[in-house]
Amino acid sequence: MQIALGSDMRADLLEAIDRWLRAHGHVVRRFGAFAPEADEAWSSVGRSVGAAVANGEADFGILCCWTGTGVSIAANKVPGIRAALCGDAATARGAREWNDANVLCLSLRATSAAVADEMLEAWFAGTVTQDPTYRAMIADISKL
Repeated sequence: MQIALGSDMRADLLEAIDRWLRAHGHVVRRFGAFAPEADEAWSSVGRSVGAAVANGEADFGILCCWTGTGVSIAANKVPGIRAALCGDAATARGAREWNDANVLCLSLRATSAAVADEMLEAWFAGTVTQDPTYRAMIADISKL
């Protein structure tokens, strides 16, 4: 899969995420602070990763900023994006299953590499539910 990975600041966590993704066969496109000559503002990084996913240039996005909140807000402004700020594996899996989230957002401050690995495992193992109730809610959000 093609994964858009972005952050507004450099951190060891980003390199750990990049390594995990590549070790699991994903192609990574970098955005923000660790991409050459890119805008490092969280608003720009969130928008850029969101656009890459919405335009089909990437299958999923992963975004980081100090809290994870800024990039999730920015990404969610892009039509077609359902960015979820997650802090553990259960939340990451739930975001994929019940919300059909297509961008995973993490806090650089609060996420260790070990927890990020668990979240990535859960995210990519998650299967979007076909339950009509959840599908209707996802469709409703898509209209906003």
